[in-house]
Amino acid sequence: MTSLDIRPAVHAPSAPDAEWWRHAVIYQVYPRSFADASGDGIGDLAGITARLPHLVELGVDAVWLSPFYLSPQADAGYDVADYRQVDPLFGTLDDFDAMLTRAHDLGLRVIVDLVPNHTSDEHVWFQAALEAGIGSAERDRYLFREGRGESGELPPNNWESIFGGPAWTRLADGQWYLHLFDSRQPDLNWEHPEVRAEFEDVLRFWLDRGVDGFRVDVAHGMVKEPGLPDWDGHVSMIEGTDDEDVANGSGNHGPMFDQDGVHEIYRAWHRVLADYAGDRALVAEAWVEPLSRLARYVRPDEMQQAFNFAFLATRWDAPALRSVIEASYATADSVGAPTTWVLSNHDVVRHASRLGLADAGSRPNGIGVGDEQPDEALGLRRARGATLLMLGLPGSAYLYQGEELGLPDHTALPDELRQDPAFFRTGGVERGRDGCRVPLPWSSDEPGLGFSPTGLTWLPQPSSWAAYALDAQRGVAGSTYEIYRSTLGLRRSHELGTGGLEWADGYGDDVIAFTNRDVLVVANLGATPVPLPVGATVLASSVEVTGHEVPGDATVWLQVQTA
Repeated sequence: MTSLDIRPAVHAPSAPDAEWWRHAVIYQVYPRSFADASGDGIGDLAGITARLPHLVELGVDAVWLSPFYLSPQADAGYDVADYRQVDPLFGTLDDFDAMLTRAHDLGLRVIVDLVPNHTSDEHVWFQAALEAGIGSAERDRYLFREGRGESGELPPNNWESIFGGPAWTRLADGQWYLHLFDSRQPDLNWEHPEVRAEFEDVLRFWLDRGVDGFRVDVAHGMVKEPGLPDWDGHVSMIEGTDDEDVANGSGNHGPMFDQDGVHEIYRAWHRVLADYAGDRALVAEAWVEPLSRLARYVRPDEMQQAFNFAFLATRWDAPALRSVIEASYATADSVGAPTTWVLSNHDVVRHASRLGLADAGSRPNGIGVGDEQPDEALGLRRARGATLLMLGLPGSAYLYQGEELGLPDHTALPDELRQDPAFFRTGGVERGRDGCRVPLPWSSDEPGLGFSPTGLTWLPQPSSWAAYALDAQRGVAGSTYEIYRSTLGLRRSHELGTGGLEWADGYGDDVIAFTNRDVLVVANLGATPVPLPVGATVLASSVEVTGHEVPGDATVWLQVQTA
């Protein structure tokens, strides 16, 4: 190829001094699996604090912490018993404050998780509701209903839990309560003014401590359709629906999701954050389709970011990815919001494993013994290519802990060690999310791969993970860690997060090529190498590039001349 054919801009650049959340790379820490300082085999806040220099060296801008609040841990902390206390598993409020101070001293912003759709059944409100009984004001804070049938023996409606089984549990007094997730996670009644006031106070509690924002769990699920009508669809953590009008199955549908009333809540929260300096941010975990519905969450008076799950859900297919990227910019730009890219998190099989499946990029809810095992080498190769594609795109991007090491899922985790409630509620039909939550490997020759000073780990690490440990990759040219570190440095120095996007034509159907500022990104998702432009200088590549071609299943960043 001797020249580039650049089409009109898909996305225009934003100001280099735009709000941090428009362009930041944010690193998700899953606290129980990041680093353990106490030696009990469960990660903690002190462990996070000790490892923060790793994130600075890597080159990210901010950290998002999954829940560390007081919890019986029925769903790994997403069942919150007290939103203002740290669970002793993870430390104390003083430990949190020390971690936050250290992060800010290192130039890292901190986002914390907020779980507003449901509480733990051990929350003081739910315990009061159980004690107060039928018809009480205490029960009005949750969704208690009478059953159907002659004696109320049938659930109030036919809704299913996302974790499997019915979404209703009956108490001894005959009433039922709604739980879209586990029975130990009762849904709150967001029509109740006390619920709304309580969570605004929770926001202020953590904002006063200095946090920079909140990732909002199940942001599309808090308000239900009035009357709680029956629905014949199927809800799932990640698979969405098979409806014909859904492009890639990245949406949750039904009368329990994406109701217009949620937006009133976020407009109120936006006003709360606006009272604090520093461009605080709200991030929506909203599995919503189509993208035009997702854009409603990031209108100027609502949230600042919404995860682009349509991108995560798209298979390893260049035309499909190109279509999602273009549609994402069109919808986000229409409301003046950034596009927020993501490939992995604590709820999905890591992309290094998804992309090694025969149906590359498909999304099983966990992989275990007896399931199709991914091609580990091919999955890692494609994962590195997908990451360079993502990091070359303007907007914000999220990384999930361990992906900078190239970690696959633990796809051979014995079923008897699993802890995800989805595994138990589906009778093992869904393997669940434990495979992507295994403690990180820091040191290749230490017990527990350096995760804990005692070698204890709450889930076992595959023996093959020694090769992925940080100390086995740091300073090694071409290692996944060094590719991430150098690419993040280039992304920052070339200001790609605030850049623009123009498609570069002239490549085949298996290639995604675009310019962002002075960088040409060429992602070859096919098997046949494609030629580089004459005179191009390689800035970054997901695999070693020899000659003047981009190999298959690889992405290259090139320096281009700008007018």
